Amino acid sequence: MARRILLVDDEVAVLLTMKAVLEISGFEVDTAASAREGKLKLHKRDYQMVITDMRMESDEAGAEVIEAARAALNRPAVALLTAFPVADEDWQEMGADKLLVKPVHTRILIEQIENLLTTHEAKLAELNGNGSTKKAVAKKLPVKRAVIKKSAKTQPKKRQRMTLSRPNA
Repeated sequence: MARRILLVDDEVAVLLTMKAVLEISGFEVDTAASAREGKLKLHKRDYQMVITDMRMESDEAGAEVIEAARAALNRPAVALLTAFPVADEDWQEMGADKLLVKPVHTRILIEQIENLLTTHEAKLAELNGNGSTKKAVAKKLPVKRAVIKKSAKTQPKKRQRMTLSRPNA
């Protein structure tokens, strides 16, 4: 079963780049360019994870997407993606499971998403009373790794931009 992610961001470049990175890594990705569009997609389809920008058409747009994700019957994992870091208690009070600060290095992004999905699946299994929680968590699906093009400039790890290149054949 493909793991489906809804990516909500008003910056087209971010949507396209992250969609490509996530698809190369084995995810099925739907995109939305606004909170309104994201909320509509959440009503029409089930997602294992929702990744949303915080500030889009309004400062509260990300919180609205998180609220809609939390109301979804399948209870997806939720990550808040922002260029404006907020205090831990603020994003957790909004209902997000994880804070992703952009720009983010591709390898780190995929690791954070994989870890969040694993812990979220375990939490859901525990809430549903599934006794095979540990086995489900231990069995991770294989992930295709994106090849990362290194920048000529030396940038701090937290501020490397997402770039993709094709592997050498």
